[in-house]
Amino acid sequence: MRKLVSIFLVLLMLGSIFLFAACGSSKSADGEEEEENESAGFQGEVNVYNWGEYVDPGDDGGIDVIKEFEDTYHIKVNYTNFETNEELYNVLTNSNSTYDVIFPSDYMVSRLREEGMLAKIDFSNIPNYKYIDERFKNMAYDPDNEYSVPYSWNFVAIGYNADMIEEGSVTGFKDLWDPKYKDDGILMFNNSRDAMAIAMQLCDPPIDPGAESFTREDIDRATEKLIEQKAVLKKYVMDQVFAEMEGNQSGICAYYAGDIYTMMLNNENLDYCLPEEGSNLFNDAMCIPATCKNKENAELFINFMCEPRIAAANSEYITYGTPNTAALDLIDEDMLESELINPPQEYLDKCYTFSNIDDDIYGYMQKRFVEACSASAEINEVEKKTVNPAAVWAVGVILALVIIATLIIIILDIRRAVKNRGRINKI
Repeated sequence: MRKLVSIFLVLLMLGSIFLFAACGSSKSADGEEEEENESAGFQGEVNVYNWGEYVDPGDDGGIDVIKEFEDTYHIKVNYTNFETNEELYNVLTNSNSTYDVIFPSDYMVSRLREEGMLAKIDFSNIPNYKYIDERFKNMAYDPDNEYSVPYSWNFVAIGYNADMIEEGSVTGFKDLWDPKYKDDGILMFNNSRDAMAIAMQLCDPPIDPGAESFTREDIDRATEKLIEQKAVLKKYVMDQVFAEMEGNQSGICAYYAGDIYTMMLNNENLDYCLPEEGSNLFNDAMCIPATCKNKENAELFINFMCEPRIAAANSEYITYGTPNTAALDLIDEDMLESELINPPQEYLDKCYTFSNIDDDIYGYMQKRFVEACSASAEINEVEKKTVNPAAVWAVGVILALVIIATLIIIILDIRRAVKNRGRINKI
């Protein structure tokens, strides 16, 4: 019987192995078939790496931009997202991923260009470039207009929940360090340039975040300012800011003005302020990496994105300003009248733009920002682990009682053993 059971178990195990193998083969075949179906009808592809929520998906009567491009040109768009310029840079330099179109910010365009990581664009393939406003051409990050096509522009502002924080009481970045807002939940950028820039403005004396170069001492001073914030900060965020602010989970944040505009549409409790210290004015652009494999398709995609109705749809969706002059006539007037989309010129005059900085300082900034974030985490852990003295006393009493009870049991066992010793000898 034991042998029969053993044979049965072996057969059952072998049958299971063959069953799993068959299922795996079937799944693989199905996957290949699905992949073939997905590529059917397309005459090429283009790999796009963009910020999250940065192209109109066609919700609420908008234009599904990616689908319309695919339907128009029969070119498959492989579309993926990044959260920060630093993440984009790390992927381009440290992974095997290959992209045809990317959307870096101004200073990152400059860095990628100087490091030979961008391909020159053939503007004869981009006739819609004629719609780009002249004030967005010949920018410092691409002085000869060879490597980039402007996509959007915006600046950093402050959003806050008027149900938690008195309306009008927030005036600048300094409020992100104010202990009275700690319980409301203070959020800070989870990227080195924006976070360091805000801290630099609050140093005494202030440091110009738009400077072409920094010293290590400048970075150290800004880092100390960020570490100082740790006592009141809730967390560092990027795209998580939407859930935090729209869901009334946090009270105040520094973030991109257009995104604050979107959050205000989704939560009527939210308000904003233009930081009195001045702010980072930035441009995002479309570029082609030097390693791209589908350059003509990339240029076709960029030209498509510059069509006035497409540029208008994207601008309305991401609620950022557009450099496309023809698109302005197609955009909702209420949006264009908002200070978060079109701030007054006197405020723009107070703003700065990021410059590309030396690799050594850039790397040091990254390193120190990680240390600032870690310092915040360590402090939070210490706060969590701080024990109430009464709790310590209670634990001590319990341990003492356990020890006493254990000693009593041991003593009773010894006495019982001594009493039984004589009986055992007699036996």
